[in-house]
Amino acid sequence: MDFQIHNQHPTIKNVIMSVQQRQGLLSKLAKEFVRLPGIGQKTSQRLAFHIMKVDKEEALRLADAIRDVKEFVVFCEQCRNIAESELCDICQDPERDRTKILVVEEPSTLHAIDQSRGYKGLYHVLMGSLSPLDGVGPSDIRAQELEARVRDGGVQEVIVATNPTIEGEATAIYLTKLLKPYGVKVSRIAYGIPVGMDIEYADDVTLTKSIEGRREL
Repeated sequence: MDFQIHNQHPTIKNVIMSVQQRQGLLSKLAKEFVRLPGIGQKTSQRLAFHIMKVDKEEALRLADAIRDVKEFVVFCEQCRNIAESELCDICQDPERDRTKILVVEEPSTLHAIDQSRGYKGLYHVLMGSLSPLDGVGPSDIRAQELEARVRDGGVQEVIVATNPTIEGEATAIYLTKLLKPYGVKVSRIAYGIPVGMDIEYADDVTLTKSIEGRREL
């Protein structure tokens, strides 16, 4: 192919090289999209072609939004929720019940529960769950920070809302053993949520009923 391009008329050669370069850039963009959760090869290609077809301003707005998130969005120093300052909006809210902490695995689960409006306390995000087979131990989740919050006093109940999976159950048992010595009530979110389902995908009614029907461990 290189030999054929070399012997083409300069204008034709430039056009061919330009097309090849654009295809390479599109392929590079598609490869980045496919790394995202839930994005397969075909979807990544459609997204790449969509970016190519939209106005430059629209594409750059997307790029700017991604850049802003990486530069200005951080994790809350207290609960590890998504924040744009040292503390997230929930931790700064004076109307929140500070005697209760609801523990989740990921920030996305926190937002799913909070949008149901069935819980008015504080949160704590573990950023994962215990999984010995994957090499994830107690030091790899934010359990020590949770213990410190309980040790500082004022917390009366910790609601464990880890996913109803083997890893989630193991994490719940570990947290119970860790926190019970401090004299706080440790409860587990009720099983209104199907086993094997991620909490963030449950509807508002199911989430609210699950929190209301929690049980002590």
